[in-house]
Amino acid sequence: MNEREWADLIEIARQIRIMIIQMISRAASGHPGGSLSAADIVTYLYFREMNIDPHDPGRPDRDRFVLSKGHAAPVLYAALAKRGFFPPELLDTLRQAGSSLQGHPHRLYTPGVDASTGSLGQGLSMASGMALGLRLRPAASPARVFALIGDGESQEGQIWEAAMTAGFHKLSNLCAFLDYNDLQIDGRVSDIKDLRPLRDKWQSFGWRVHEIDGHDFAAIASALAAFRLEREKPTMVIARTVKGKGVSFMENNVNFHGQAPNARETATALEELGHGR
Repeated sequence: MNEREWADLIEIARQIRIMIIQMISRAASGHPGGSLSAADIVTYLYFREMNIDPHDPGRPDRDRFVLSKGHAAPVLYAALAKRGFFPPELLDTLRQAGSSLQGHPHRLYTPGVDASTGSLGQGLSMASGMALGLRLRPAASPARVFALIGDGESQEGQIWEAAMTAGFHKLSNLCAFLDYNDLQIDGRVSDIKDLRPLRDKWQSFGWRVHEIDGHDFAAIASALAAFRLEREKPTMVIARTVKGKGVSFMENNVNFHGQAPNARETATALEELGHGR
């Protein structure tokens, strides 16, 4: 990509972070920390990598995305609105009764959502099933499946059952990102149930593993370029991220795992993100 394209991605990610803060603040409920940490990964997937069409969300040959850490729905909703799947004004209804934008994504309610998620650990199984199903069609589909899982979520046993299944079936059309910010609702992931050695674990299940800075678009691009060439294994991208990335008082602050900012905090966050400039 040229400098303008890199700059465009940085700007989109900034706008998505602003949307996250605004919608969670209006709802007075939600999960800002893990939404902000995943914003760069989701931005790259939705605005550079994935083959999707906002005018035909159910197109059979589309790429699929599964937000396994479903509580980070605000980052997905912001990307979908920015990409044109539904009007941005709908973001104002987050978590309201009757809204199509509930606290966790719902496939039947929200255009562009490929999987209903929220019960932690299940999304990678869904993504693996999608990838296997696409390959088993009479004519193998060119569609790919992307999943985003959490680090606290990776303490769930079902994550590793899915890892074994995908590795066994050599699902090279599956790419999972691990949002590794090392914070879950109760504290440090490394203190509660340490995941390490992560690379060794995923490799032992038959995955191709890349470790990157999850806020570096060039690193994300490089990992996905390798994924496009992969023919034998599913791909795991261990993305080191910062909880609450982009808002100083939320960064590495476990209190903002599932806590909405108050009016003063919202104003500060939006100012730091350059809202209105």
